[in-house]
Amino acid sequence: MTQTQVSTHDSEQDPRNEHILIYVDGNLVPKQEAVVSVYDSGFMLGDGVWEGLRIHGGVFAFLEEHLDRLFEGAVAIDLDIGMSREALTQALYETLRANDMTEEAHIRLMVTRGRKKAPFQDPRLSMFGSTVVMIPEFKQASEETVRRGLRLHTVPVVRGLPMSQDPKLNSHSKLNCITALIHALKAGADEALMLDVHGFVNTTNSTNFFIARKGEVWTSTGDYCMNGITRRKVIKLCRENDIPVFERNYSLVDSYGAEEAFVTGTFGGLTPVVEIDGRQIGEGTAGPLYWCLRGLYEELIARHISTQEAAQ
Repeated sequence: MTQTQVSTHDSEQDPRNEHILIYVDGNLVPKQEAVVSVYDSGFMLGDGVWEGLRIHGGVFAFLEEHLDRLFEGAVAIDLDIGMSREALTQALYETLRANDMTEEAHIRLMVTRGRKKAPFQDPRLSMFGSTVVMIPEFKQASEETVRRGLRLHTVPVVRGLPMSQDPKLNSHSKLNCITALIHALKAGADEALMLDVHGFVNTTNSTNFFIARKGEVWTSTGDYCMNGITRRKVIKLCRENDIPVFERNYSLVDSYGAEEAFVTGTFGGLTPVVEIDGRQIGEGTAGPLYWCLRGLYEELIARHISTQEAAQ
C-alpha cells in the first residue's frame, strides 16, 4: 500500500488566507491582485534572497537574526535591498497588522534585484530598483506530520561547493533542492536527504538534519548546509542543557543506526524522521530526545517573545 506523502511545510487549511493582503513594493494589495513584472529578476532568473518568519504573540521570532541573514545574503550577491533594517521591520509589522495576525502565522519575505530592462542575466539590466514582497499566511504546523514522522530518501543531488553556489546563501535559486525533492517523491519518500560533495550526510532539501546516537546529538559540520537559525538554536540548547552535541562528518551507516533523527526549520521547528531509505529509525516514532529538544525550543521561543513584547 502506498503511503500518503507528508512535508515539513504541511499546515492546516485556513480560509482566512483567501483574503490576505500582500505587501508589494510599499503597497498592501489583495492576494488575487499581488503581481510582479514578467521582467522581474526573481521571476526570470531566481536572482534574489528571502527569509521565512514565524509570528508568535504578535511578534516575529528571532527577527534580528533573520534580517542579519537577509542583509548578508544581499551583500554577497551585490543586491541593494533599497530599505533599511528599520524600514523593513516597520513594513513587516504593518503587514501583520493589516492582516490582523498575532498567532500561528508565517511571512515569506522576498527581495529580488527588481525589474530588468531586457530578459538577460546581466545585473546591470536591473535598472529600476529592488522588488520587495511579503506574503503573510495563517499557518499552523501540522501535528499529524509530527505524529507520523518523515520518511527520507537519499538522492544523488548533492549540496555543492561554495565556489559554485554557496549552500549558506538563502537565495531564490532553489532548483538543486527542487530536483532533490523530485527524486525523493518519485521514490515514494516525503523529502530528500542530501549528501555533501564528500559523501557525508548533510541536510534535506528544505531543512537541517540531525541524528541521535547513544545520547549524543550529531549534525553536519555546517560547511555545505543552509545557515539555519533553528539549527543554531538547537545546537545552543543542547550545549546549555548538557546534551552532548557534535558538528561533524558522518555517513549514511551512522544515520541508519541512529536511535532518533529529526529535522529543523523556521516553520516546523523540530520534526521527527522515522525512516531513511526504507530503514526504520529507532522505534519508528518521535523519541525522547526529540520531545526534550522540542520542549526546550518552545520554551526558548516563549522567553524570546516575552522579551520582545516587553521591549515594545
